[in-house]
Amino acid sequence: MNRTKATLIFIIFACMGLLSYALYMQIVLDMLPCPLCVMQRYGFTLIALCCLFALFFPKQDRRILSVGILSGLFGISAAAYHVWVLSRPPSSCGADPLSAPMNELFTAKLLPTLYQVNGLCETPYDPVLGLSIPAWAGLWMIAMSLALIVLVWTKKKERVFFGKIRS
Repeated sequence: MNRTKATLIFIIFACMGLLSYALYMQIVLDMLPCPLCVMQRYGFTLIALCCLFALFFPKQDRRILSVGILSGLFGISAAAYHVWVLSRPPSSCGADPLSAPMNELFTAKLLPTLYQVNGLCETPYDPVLGLSIPAWAGLWMIAMSLALIVLVWTKKKERVFFGKIRS
C-alpha cells in the first residue's frame, strides 16, 4: 500500500472515529449538538467522503481532494467561530436562528441522530484534556486539511516530474 492510500484510509477512520465520539457524547453523555457542532460534523463527513472517493477514483483524486480541503476549511471556520462564541459571555435568548433551517436539510431528516440540531452554541461543556470540544475539532480539521494539501501538492509534483522524464 502506498503512502497516499494509507493517508486517505487513516483520515477516513479518523473522521469516523470523531463522528462516533460525537455520537457517544450526544447519546451517552447527553451533550446536545448545536448548529456549529453539526456544521463541524458535516465537515468531517465531507472530508471522509472525499477521501473515500479519492481511493476509488485515483485519476480524479486531486480534484476530489481539493473539495476535501474546502470542506476542511469550512469545518475549521465553524470550529473557530464556535470557540469564539464560547469565549464570550452568554447572551442568548434561548433560541438559535440556525436550528430551524439546519433541521430542514435532507441529511437532518435522513440521519437525525447525527445531523439534527438540538442544543445551543453557547452551552459550555467540560473541556477534554484541557481544550474545548470545538477546539479539538478545529485541530483535527487543520491536521486533516494539511494532510490533504500535502497529498495534492505531492501529486502535482509527481506529475510534473514524470512529465519531464517522458519528454
